[in-house]
Amino acid sequence: MKTNLILSLAIITLLFSCSTDDTSDIIINDNSVINNNNGGGGPTDPETIFLSGTYTQDLVLDANNTYKINGSLIMASGTTLEIPACMTIEALAAGANVYIAISQGAKIIANGTADCPIIFTSDASNPSAGDWGGLILLGKAPINSVTGNATSTSEIASLPYGGTDEGDDSGILRYVRVEYSGGAADGQSENNGISFYGVGNGTTVDYIQAFEGKDDGIEFFGGTVNVSHVSVINAQDDSLDWTEGYSGSITHAYIKHGVEHDKGVEGDGYNTDFGNAAGFFSKPIITNLTIIGLGSTTGNEAIRLRAGTQGIFNNVLIEGFAEGFDLDGDQGDNPTGAGVLSNDLSVSDITFLDVTLKMKNDTGETFTETNFITGDGNGSGTDYSVWGTSWTVE
Repeated sequence: MKTNLILSLAIITLLFSCSTDDTSDIIINDNSVINNNNGGGGPTDPETIFLSGTYTQDLVLDANNTYKINGSLIMASGTTLEIPACMTIEALAAGANVYIAISQGAKIIANGTADCPIIFTSDASNPSAGDWGGLILLGKAPINSVTGNATSTSEIASLPYGGTDEGDDSGILRYVRVEYSGGAADGQSENNGISFYGVGNGTTVDYIQAFEGKDDGIEFFGGTVNVSHVSVINAQDDSLDWTEGYSGSITHAYIKHGVEHDKGVEGDGYNTDFGNAAGFFSKPIITNLTIIGLGSTTGNEAIRLRAGTQGIFNNVLIEGFAEGFDLDGDQGDNPTGAGVLSNDLSVSDITFLDVTLKMKNDTGETFTETNFITGDGNGSGTDYSVWGTSWTVE
């Protein structure tokens, strides 16, 4: 008992002497330090983690941390990038070389909700289109620029894509928004908001938005991926673009032009820079599409279809364009008009508002507007005011 009492008094004396010394307190300003408050449930200081390079293991992001992309982030084959709902990931506003690429054989799991979307954006205090690259997915689904199991190479990151697996799975994008993307590496290589390179229809893509992009909003380089509830606002090039034999579906799409823009939709049957080695053409199914332009006096086209593309459009609303559809092609390698005559390229149930010319035929084939369009006046487009509420910006 006596020994314990002496020890207790010694400890008390030591504590008081330490509390009154002249040593300065240590203050840690480094925001990479996490204060967990010993599990007490109090506030924490999130850690900022910079991401770039090639990942050969899974990367699971923690909702308690802050992440910034400061270079090319490439997920190698066999890995998964998992992002929790509600997370905003900033990208260094340094142009084309800042991007996220999901390689063939890799997956992204970005499963947001209407109340908690996942946002990829610029870190600039005053962000603008082209601040960073964008989001790139690469799969093993068919493309027509090569044959069989051969692959092509992406414009950005020079990664392989294409193959024979129509059901290839690159993961999940649900309630995902990409902002201020489209940084250009050079005149030929440009990022989009979201690029789908040979992505298969095993991939889930539902509720996605590209906002204020410098190049295309969303582009499909072949593949079979089906996407739904797609919003593209203020893309400075084409809002939706397809090429290389894309044959998936686009259901519920809303496009609105800003001051800088090109086409609402630009569809190519194949990439004319490489050729149609596989011998088939793009043929997506587009259902419930709305395109809002800046008025018929601006001299713009809502939809340009060329290089032999096919496609089935159902329930379309086009407002504010000089031309609704511009069809380009020839009677040789670019048989866009032949698709109209064979009913592989058609439009049903459409409404034109403030559109001067509904269809322009530059295909080399002879057909009338009624051969291409049926149900004029019956289109309502998509119900964007319903499904676009809360998670999109405009």
